[in-house]
Amino acid sequence: MASVQSLSEPLIRARDAALAALFGAGRCESDGSASDGLPSNAAAADLMRAMNRIKALAISDDGAHVDYARLRHSDAYAEYRRAWLPRLRAFDPACLTTREERLAFWINLYNALVMDSVVAFGVQRSVTEGRLGLLTFFRRAAYAVGGMCVSCDDIEHGILRANAGSPFIPGPQFAPRDLRAAWVIRPLDPRIHFALNCASRSCPPIGVYDAARLDQQLDLAARGFVDGSAALDRANGVITLSPIFKWYARDFGGRAGVISFLIAYLPDDDRRDWLRQQSAQARLIYQPYDWRLNI
Repeated sequence: MASVQSLSEPLIRARDAALAALFGAGRCESDGSASDGLPSNAAAADLMRAMNRIKALAISDDGAHVDYARLRHSDAYAEYRRAWLPRLRAFDPACLTTREERLAFWINLYNALVMDSVVAFGVQRSVTEGRLGLLTFFRRAAYAVGGMCVSCDDIEHGILRANAGSPFIPGPQFAPRDLRAAWVIRPLDPRIHFALNCASRSCPPIGVYDAARLDQQLDLAARGFVDGSAALDRANGVITLSPIFKWYARDFGGRAGVISFLIAYLPDDDRRDWLRQQSAQARLIYQPYDWRLNI
């Protein structure tokens, strides 16, 4: 049997067709608005401005909660939908010149797309609600970017995770001849997992990412999430973690990589010292993920 990363292009296309039939495809219909395009130096800045307005209006100070009802009826959201979003259809992400610009742009776009889709789809309790749950929401939530349909899954598993593909679906996200593969960012930076918000209570908080400060912001996001979610039971030699570390263990380099990541991003206190000493013997267990809407 072929490995998940060595699936042939025909198999990937057959897989994608089957998934589209089962879960639906991204909804990238044109609304008929003008799409005069965004120059590369304006795209990220305009998205950051839009996200900062939304954050100030409808997102709690700690980034953990969103007032979707207030967002739905706000001028900031209407402006985002009316003025900025249609222009995205003519924007070429390949024009972003640095790795930091690309990462910040796609992280911000993912978080904006998730919030927009919660409002547009009328999500009430969880992104898992509906006939087929999670896989439906993150495939259906999509924008037209540069004339191509890009879903949440495409952004996360294709672009930001170096085309690793979903941990729950065999094969890479993009087939070799998929034009969107040109936007893939390599090498993968596992800190992106603590910058992406999936509109759920166990998700990392929502931030607005700036290419000029990206490394510092990603470090802060990783440190905050690890400090707040990792629990060490020293008496029993157990580390309790978010299932993010289980789902994406390969991104961190397997079990040893997860431990190294925890040591690097835990506060410099006795927890870090204990983990260094017990890394080989410690047992990893994972918390249940709370998929309730982050309201």
